[in-house]
Amino acid sequence: MPAFTYTVRDASGARLQGELESSSSSAAAAELRTRGWLVLGIEENTSRSGSTAFSLSPSSWLWIRSLDIEVSLYQLSTLLRSGLTLLSALRLIAEQAERGRLRRVWEQVIIDIENGASLADAIARHACFSRIVVQLVSVGEQTGHLAPVLERAAAALEKKRTLRAGLITTLMYPAIVFLVAMGLAVFMIVGVLPKMQVFLRALGKKLPPMTQRLVDLGEWTQMHGLTAVIASVAVLFALVLVFFWPPGRALIDRAALRLPLLGKALRTGGTALFANSFSVLLTSGVTILEGLRVCENLIGNRRLSAIIGAARERVLQGEPLGRHLEQPHGFMPMLPRMITVGESSGTLDNVLDEVARFHEAQLERMIRRLTALIEPAVIIVVGSVVGYVYLSFFMALFAATGPGNNIR
Repeated sequence: MPAFTYTVRDASGARLQGELESSSSSAAAAELRTRGWLVLGIEENTSRSGSTAFSLSPSSWLWIRSLDIEVSLYQLSTLLRSGLTLLSALRLIAEQAERGRLRRVWEQVIIDIENGASLADAIARHACFSRIVVQLVSVGEQTGHLAPVLERAAAALEKKRTLRAGLITTLMYPAIVFLVAMGLAVFMIVGVLPKMQVFLRALGKKLPPMTQRLVDLGEWTQMHGLTAVIASVAVLFALVLVFFWPPGRALIDRAALRLPLLGKALRTGGTALFANSFSVLLTSGVTILEGLRVCENLIGNRRLSAIIGAARERVLQGEPLGRHLEQPHGFMPMLPRMITVGESSGTLDNVLDEVARFHEAQLERMIRRLTALIEPAVIIVVGSVVGYVYLSFFMALFAATGPGNNIR
């Protein structure tokens, strides 16, 4: 059983320290409170429980996914609706967590709440909870409607994950097909054709011109392949540095939105994400300025995030929001126009919800359209490359079996 080092205050206010064995940190804290002590801190004593702290189970060290947070928030909302207290619900969620990291996060949240922190403050200390979740939880605690707000937060995370998964799925299949085909082509060029060249030279014949070009390419790859790989890694590393450099990231994001097909899909996805998140925040009671601040940090594209930030500054000066969201190569045109309508009618949250649904449907259609375009394009490119390689191979076979040209 793990051992925990604790720091408490007794009924007289004296500070005490000691060790306690318990099944978990939350159970140890509960036992200490039964003694009438105020728990100030509790940590697992790894020097005594090192054999149990480390687990070979993959679930104990796998990272926390957005899906795990969604499920936990849905569970917490359901448990609160059923009448359980917050701490009882959190303890139950911690016990049922499949991943060790998530379980430890919830146990620490429980300890922080027991020490006087609010739920929003407790989860804000963990990077696995996005800012929109923290903001919504804070509003739910202030208004006394935590359960429905938690459900909205989980739904917002689910929509964001679904949009991202749709784009990734669209590109995954063509990428896998392309990599497998290119690997096969490289194997033929580097491994098979050079042996065919040796065989033909032994017969006193030379390779056909198209086969010879591939053999020359293979020889160049063998001679300069390491240099090419190092150069490629250096270029990739430089691109990563540019991506994480704020001005460079802004330039990349701005250029991405201008791409012919993918750019429109990114703009539509960003519009749907902003409209849905902003609608959830406003429905939950968050002010427009605070909601814009949260969405500014939530949107991944720096160009779209900058547009939101500039619009927020204008709203702070008393100007309408819709007009300042209308920027070239930014959000889709429908968003600022519908926001203007919502501001005039006083139904901004409902209007944003409709905008989000419309653009989510648009994005799904775009994803299907991109998939329909990408798959044949990949087939044509891959088929051309592989076909050329195999044609060169069979030309070499014909040269070996036919009269051909002898080397003189």
